[in-house]
Amino acid sequence: MVDEERNRFSARAARYARVGANVGGVAARIAGARLMGLDRDGNNAAALASALGGLKGPLMKVAQLMATIPDVLPPEYAAELQKLQSDAPPMGWAFVRRRMMAELGRDWEQKFASFEHAPSAAASLGQVHKAVTLAGARVACKLQYPDMQAAVEADLSQLDVLFSIHRRMDGAIDTREIAREIGERVREELDYRREAKHAALYAHILKDEPKVRVPGTHADLSTGRLLTMDWLDGEKILGFTEHPLAERNALAEAMFAAWWQPFSRFGVIHGDPHLGNYTVFSVDGRPAGINLLDYGCIRIFPPAFVAGVVDLYRGLMAGDDARVVHAYETWGFKGLKRELIDVLNIWARFIYGPLMDDRVRTIADGVSPAAYGRKEAFTVHTALKQLGPVTVPREFVFMDRAAIGLGGVFLHLKAELNFHRLFEEAIADFSEEGVAARQAEGLKVAGLA
Repeated sequence: MVDEERNRFSARAARYARVGANVGGVAARIAGARLMGLDRDGNNAAALASALGGLKGPLMKVAQLMATIPDVLPPEYAAELQKLQSDAPPMGWAFVRRRMMAELGRDWEQKFASFEHAPSAAASLGQVHKAVTLAGARVACKLQYPDMQAAVEADLSQLDVLFSIHRRMDGAIDTREIAREIGERVREELDYRREAKHAALYAHILKDEPKVRVPGTHADLSTGRLLTMDWLDGEKILGFTEHPLAERNALAEAMFAAWWQPFSRFGVIHGDPHLGNYTVFSVDGRPAGINLLDYGCIRIFPPAFVAGVVDLYRGLMAGDDARVVHAYETWGFKGLKRELIDVLNIWARFIYGPLMDDRVRTIADGVSPAAYGRKEAFTVHTALKQLGPVTVPREFVFMDRAAIGLGGVFLHLKAELNFHRLFEEAIADFSEEGVAARQAEGLKVAGLA
């Protein structure tokens, strides 16, 4: 069967024209302002956000992603892009019928007991419809918007434009590896068969964790652009920010387990800790844990990278400079002079700070979720300007993003926990060989080997 949507040139060319005009116009304004020596006052940042805000598709997702990685963009640009909403206007029923027919055949409606016309959620790459299978299972059907593969390739080319502007404006951080990493992950998000395997991997990893629920997938009702998963009842986590402290702490512990257990034991991380990607499930009327809903943005790390994370933590705890340097070298940092090590340690001590402090505490006193990490990133960036361009290893994109996003959730919940003990439990029997063995088994079980 011919795939009429596979990166069509006509669709790609139309997307280039539409996105290029928006981004190019703002790029010209930014370049002109810099050439004339004008101060940045946020107007160009607002114009860029406006240019991207009306675009359904990957560029909007990339813009949101960049806004959550400290110091990839200047602060005023990050602040504007954070305002972009993931709840894009949904496609109508005519699109739904065409997509379902293309993926499951003309008799697709006969494969469901019921299928809701109105979507329950709409985002940058697709929308979700609630349905019931013939066997009576309640499911969530995620439908990909049309021509997304063509849109991704067109939009990633414009991402290169944005990053090149940033390099010319401020060369402290070489963003090329970051751009490559984002490109690979966004392309993966278009492959719903791969996402189903990611969900199977998480089901394997978290099978003994009662505080985190992973939906099962329905292969007979899924394709590369349609993913059907179990419907998990839950409520938005922001609805629990005023609940008793014990309940908020329990949810924070569930979030900690959902992110750090897969990473420390299997070398796998959920790279998109967006508030819409999980909900809270209740037992006997009380919040009991979280549902992990989306598996498009999953990062699988080499076991050696995980070992570097643990080495850096233990090196900082013991004041062991040699172990700290070894960790940075393991990750791929090059040219590690004393000045650069000191700058990297500023960021490391911020990320690891709560994990090194053996007491009950908040993740960061007096800091808003949106501001978490910004001050430290600014300090690091200022110092890096004195050292010349530093290439950030690509693995850091989603590692940093997950750490900052997770910290933001803890701040929303106003959680008070002993993060040190939680982390020590996560790495209690750590070994690189153990991670490698568990990862290999998990990837084989999920069909990702």
